[in-house]
Amino acid sequence: MSETTDIVLLPPKETALQIYSAPQGLDPYLQKIKAELDAFVPDVSTKKGRDAIASIAYKVAKGKTALDNIGKDLVAELKDAPKKIDAERKRMRDLLDLWKDEVRAPLTAWEEAEAARQALHKTGIELIQQAAATHDFSAGTLRATLAAIEARVIDSSWEEFEAEAHRAKAKTVEALQKAIAEREKLEAEQAELARLRAEAAAREQKEHEERIAREAAERARREAEAKAQAEREAVIRREQDAKAAAERRELELRLAAERAEREKAEAIQREQQAKADAERRATEAVEAEKRRVAAQEAADAEAAKRRERDKAHKAAINRAALDAFVTGGMTEECAKLAVTLIAKKSVPAVSITY
Repeated sequence: MSETTDIVLLPPKETALQIYSAPQGLDPYLQKIKAELDAFVPDVSTKKGRDAIASIAYKVAKGKTALDNIGKDLVAELKDAPKKIDAERKRMRDLLDLWKDEVRAPLTAWEEAEAARQALHKTGIELIQQAAATHDFSAGTLRATLAAIEARVIDSSWEEFEAEAHRAKAKTVEALQKAIAEREKLEAEQAELARLRAEAAAREQKEHEERIAREAAERARREAEAKAQAEREAVIRREQDAKAAAERRELELRLAAERAEREKAEAIQREQQAKADAERRATEAVEAEKRRVAAQEAADAEAAKRRERDKAHKAAINRAALDAFVTGGMTEECAKLAVTLIAKKSVPAVSITY
């Protein structure tokens, strides 16, 4: 007798190896499962129908596990045929997973639609609750928000969320009414404060204008007095200026005469100084020329001495080179010629260091 796992008929142990080793060997068992799945009619409109869909999908998964475990046992016992058995196991798993997903598809679609429906109602409730967050809105804005919330219809279209939506709306309406009362009180206080400030500003402006008028009158009085005083001082100053001008002209004439005498004396002195300077420059020029000639003669003598020393130095080095050539076996004439050629730099890559 073959064992069974609900809708799955399991192969007997005696023939399990033959069945799992053969290509599509599990097809008879899989077709039995498929036949029962094809005969099953899914119904998501009732809880019983949805439970039935979940139950048959679970049976397919349970059968998959049972068939797979038989294959695993065969692989453990028969190491020589693991690839064939594993391939059949994978084919069976993939096929049963596909059938499981297909048979569960109506329930999965219903669950997704149900989640979307509930999310829509919850979002609506959150929007109602968020309207109670008044922040620093004006009384007019709060009244408009309250009117919008009161106009929001809560009926059977909210389904099982209707009661929660009613509670959220009532709580939000209460919060908005309280906020409106507080805001109207605050706005009234702010309006009164603004009125008092305006009155105070008007008083300050009036006092400011009166003070400006008084200061202007006082300034005009002081300016008139200052003008009269300035005119008196101008008369005195003109008299003083006329007297000072006469004294200044007299002083200028006296100073001009003194300046003419002084300039005449200075001209004579400059002429005498220029003559003395010319004589001194002529004397200095003669002395400078004597010094230059003496310096040139000394420099020429020193240059002649340096040339003689250099000539003697080179002659000594050339003589030493000549002696070295002679010592090395050259005739004196050949040695002289060699030294001469090297000194004239006529021999490539060979030179005498002086």
